[in-house]
Amino acid sequence: MRTIAVVGGGASGMMAAVTAASQGARVILLEHKDRIGKKILSTGNGRCNFTNVHQEPICYHSDNPLFPWGIISQFDAQAVISFFLQLGVYSKNRNGYIYPNSDQASAILDALRMEITRLNVDVRIGVNITEILFGKKGFTIRTDSGDVHSDRVIICAGSKAAPVTGSDGSGYDLAKRLGHHLVPVLPALVQLRCEGNFFKSIAGVRVNGRISIWSGGDRIAEDKGEIQLTDYGISGIPVFQVSRYASRLLYEKKDVTAVLDCMPDFTAEQMESFLNARAKTRPEKPVEMFLIGLFHKKLSELWIRQSCIPRDKRTGEMTKAEIKKLVGLIKHFKVRVISANSYEQAQVCCGGVDTKEVDENTLESIYVQGLYFAGEILDVDGMCGGYNLQWAWSSGYVAGKNSCYF
Repeated sequence: MRTIAVVGGGASGMMAAVTAASQGARVILLEHKDRIGKKILSTGNGRCNFTNVHQEPICYHSDNPLFPWGIISQFDAQAVISFFLQLGVYSKNRNGYIYPNSDQASAILDALRMEITRLNVDVRIGVNITEILFGKKGFTIRTDSGDVHSDRVIICAGSKAAPVTGSDGSGYDLAKRLGHHLVPVLPALVQLRCEGNFFKSIAGVRVNGRISIWSGGDRIAEDKGEIQLTDYGISGIPVFQVSRYASRLLYEKKDVTAVLDCMPDFTAEQMESFLNARAKTRPEKPVEMFLIGLFHKKLSELWIRQSCIPRDKRTGEMTKAEIKKLVGLIKHFKVRVISANSYEQAQVCCGGVDTKEVDENTLESIYVQGLYFAGEILDVDGMCGGYNLQWAWSSGYVAGKNSCYF
């Protein structure tokens, strides 16, 4: 019986272990935390959005853009749903977002742990790996608990995001020592810190809008949905979706501007006509009350201040130029992005082991025969909404299956 060592007991590591063990391999799962699967418990706000039925290549990002889809296609969302159903997890569909029917992330983790036990996977926790050596007789994994010998190794050690759950970036060093190179690893699906002393005055405000990221006069990315304003900048799912691009631009020392459109269903011309009509409806109303009922009061007060329109001026007396200024703030509220939040706040990372250095069908290293990678350690990150777990399941399955072929 061949022995396969899986480094990392997160989502991709557990899937790789289950897949390899189900094909008859002896599997050793090495995890440096005190239990496996910790990060799963925090996904989907504790409910675990474990995949999404709306799948397209654009849902996944990599410097090698065609790479992720080839892996996803081998074990897609329906395969994931079926896999967990076999393990006893009945799922429910919320507009394409798939959750356990129990709304408990622990259901996913418990199902995987029971399957790991059923398949007699040798789980070793609290194991810190210092080095992986490759020789004629296979692999020797140096740990603080002694050496582990195996015929194959699958590195599923995660990224640097949410290090409290175990993702401390240690897998990157192991990969580099084995000859692999990294695409810069940066926080993604994360909040953005912005310049401006006014953010404390609008902290806590939520607005349905569109965010676009600009640099050097070019629009790099955009997304739409509920944007959350904080005392340091911007948050919310649309911000998370574009944050990977801001992180990369900032890493490259480029200026980054976020433009917020707080009325995305209106064109600028329509917004101007709407405000003109609104001003004529109650011309006696003071300007400080002009936007009340249309936008959050904190946001309305900020825009009135920034437009420099006297607060006690009557709305019927506003000039066309003043209304245009308000339209500009509502439709093109520009803030300079100074940084992304840290790895501690990030859900995932962009960057990782260069996917040009692994086989696009099997996830085997092109440098070291019998070495495989899966999960966040690779230069692949998905959109918010179950896509990063889908990548973990797909890549874990592909690496686990192919590691059994001798």
